[in-house]
Amino acid sequence: MTTTVKNIIIGFGKAGKTLAGYLGSIGEDTILIEKSKEMYGGTCINVGCIPSKKLATKALRKQYSNEDASSYYTKSVQEKKALIAALNTANYNKVDSVEKTQIIDGTARFVDDHTVAVDTAEGEKLFKADRIFINTGATPFVPPVEGLTIGGAIHTSETIMNLEEYPESLVIIGSGFIGLEFAATYAQFGTKVTVIDVIDAFLPREDEDVAQAVKEQLEALGVTFNLGVQLKAVHQEGGKAVVEATTGEGAPVAFTADAVLVATGRRANVQGLDLDKAGVELTERGAIKVNEFLQTNVPHIFAMGDVNGGPQFTFVSLDDFRIVKRFLAGDTTYSTKQRAKFPTATFINPPLASVGLNEKQAKEAGIEVKVAKLPAMAIPKAKILGNQVGFYKVLVDASTNQIVGATLFAEEAHEVINIIATAMNANLPYTVLRDQIFTHPTMAEALNDVFGLIK
Repeated sequence: MTTTVKNIIIGFGKAGKTLAGYLGSIGEDTILIEKSKEMYGGTCINVGCIPSKKLATKALRKQYSNEDASSYYTKSVQEKKALIAALNTANYNKVDSVEKTQIIDGTARFVDDHTVAVDTAEGEKLFKADRIFINTGATPFVPPVEGLTIGGAIHTSETIMNLEEYPESLVIIGSGFIGLEFAATYAQFGTKVTVIDVIDAFLPREDEDVAQAVKEQLEALGVTFNLGVQLKAVHQEGGKAVVEATTGEGAPVAFTADAVLVATGRRANVQGLDLDKAGVELTERGAIKVNEFLQTNVPHIFAMGDVNGGPQFTFVSLDDFRIVKRFLAGDTTYSTKQRAKFPTATFINPPLASVGLNEKQAKEAGIEVKVAKLPAMAIPKAKILGNQVGFYKVLVDASTNQIVGATLFAEEAHEVINIIATAMNANLPYTVLRDQIFTHPTMAEALNDVFGLIK
């Protein structure tokens, strides 16, 4: 027996759950399918930004605790678990309360371009819909290295946050932003952290002064970097993991730790969907191919969030919902082409945040920019907070006075960057922030000073 509805949504992520609530609220019969009860609410709430930032905050506050490292860490993970459990339940209840929306627990796969089969605890169920929305997210990528299998002492960013036993030592494979966040977090918990990567340059896409400052600060926190090493094999013995590699010169080297974190990126989660039966095409990188309105090559099938190969941020997934919502209502004035310049933040200590272009990218784009840089030690609020590490760096178009980009590496950078992004998206000249009256003492008021350096 096949149940016919207006909409099928596969995946309980930010875009999917928000769309499910909206479509149900306007009276459209909608099925939301989620294969794991642990993922109500999606990646961010359960295994991504919320739990990782909870642990990062607890790690930062470790300095104010008299507890031993092991007990403090275990309690921190337990607090994280309690928070996530509450949020998971709240997300389920919010969608479940919408009259026309039904949540189905099970694993979905396409039968054809309008029909989805769901393997549930009660057996297979078939659903047919006018429109289908895929929001299955992404999953950690594990390189094909001998012995590098998740389990025991080897973790992804998702599994390590459930580890209650304090790791006195941790090897992180990958020096991208996910790896660096965990490096800072565990170093502040007191763990001996070693970061290794096949790439021999640190944060190669960032300006050199930014990359150098971030690396020096992480090293000051106790993180050790071994870059330009090639993984050969990993094996586990005696409750520990041994990572075997070679240096750039070919010399063998080994790293032994209580835990290993594989932080080598995330890939679109399309396995098992049987997309070929619906005729849905993938990109060369294995994501679902979409147009500017997030339609696949099959017009009534959409892909939202990380699975479509776009920027992997929960706020981008929310914006995907906005695009689809407007498109379904016949409004084509907003798409990924009109998407605003959005800020990003990496929660190390202090946070690293950016929006727009950096110097390197501006040069590649042929934009002549004026650059200003203000050290954090010149900001009164940084002195109050007790952390004067870092700086504000801003770029202004020399011919238009428009803000081209900014990189903030300082306390509360993750908050202040939103002000700059708002000014950029409103097409305001840099002088607006230069002359804005801010509250005092705040990190935001330093925007007066850094933009005041532009001549």
